[in-house]
Amino acid sequence: MSAIDPTRHARIARKVRGMPASDGAGVKLTRVIGSGELPDLDPFLLLDEFGTDKAEDYLAGFPDHPHRGFETVTYMLDGRIRHKDNHGNEGLLVSGGVQWMTAGRGVVHSEMPEQEEGRMRGFQLWVNLPAKDKMTDPRYQEFAPEQIPVVTPAQGVTVKLVAGEVDGVRGPVAQPATDPVYLDVGLAPGVAWSHALPEGHNAFAYVFEGALALGEGDDARPLAAQEMAVLGGGDLLSLKAGEHGARVIVVAGRPLREPVARYGPFVMNTKQEIMQAFVDFQEGKF
Repeated sequence: MSAIDPTRHARIARKVRGMPASDGAGVKLTRVIGSGELPDLDPFLLLDEFGTDKAEDYLAGFPDHPHRGFETVTYMLDGRIRHKDNHGNEGLLVSGGVQWMTAGRGVVHSEMPEQEEGRMRGFQLWVNLPAKDKMTDPRYQEFAPEQIPVVTPAQGVTVKLVAGEVDGVRGPVAQPATDPVYLDVGLAPGVAWSHALPEGHNAFAYVFEGALALGEGDDARPLAAQEMAVLGGGDLLSLKAGEHGARVIVVAGRPLREPVARYGPFVMNTKQEIMQAFVDFQEGKF
């Protein structure tokens, strides 16, 4: 077997630690992408981690709010959230489920907890849409936990596939514009695993349990819980869990390389389009 070209190995280009934030009706969360430290990582506009055992931190939820021009991806680790929108769509997101919402030309929706106690934990990711798709019709891709495949590519490694491919198994989410990868990787203590990401994609890894080393040989660097690595270098990601194991989301997407104009819940390409979004929203055209 030929040796892997060392230039292919991904490395940590920079580390980012999330900042405390609140959204909706005061829900407490950690903002990892979308803060001053890392405003975006094309095509990703925002990454929030939410996680608490205190009902008062999440009960107020996210009442009606608009979106235009991008996609929101909600991955629930624990808890239950009901969503409703002004187009008549409604669904329940449960532990282990995923919702991939394309806001397109406009949607007004709410995301409200369906529990009054217990743990609420998960992630919300915002993915930009290319200019040609920003005014598309809104749509939802919703997947119950049993619809999201789990593979075991090596002993002590489990990978939950939201999007992308591992060992010939593909996740259920498809989006041709950004060709996303979204993996939830669990590593037993001391276990190592490598995976090739699509060439040319921007990628990050965010550890939410335990700790690991990312990179190969002298380039390997530690990554602790609640730290994100923006990946650089090659496309071959190498992870090795610490003594208590690790759980990490690995996300990658094809960069759009288009101008970004954003204000609150609207993400377009020009300031004029943002102003039009406000007019359309106020005139009830979403």
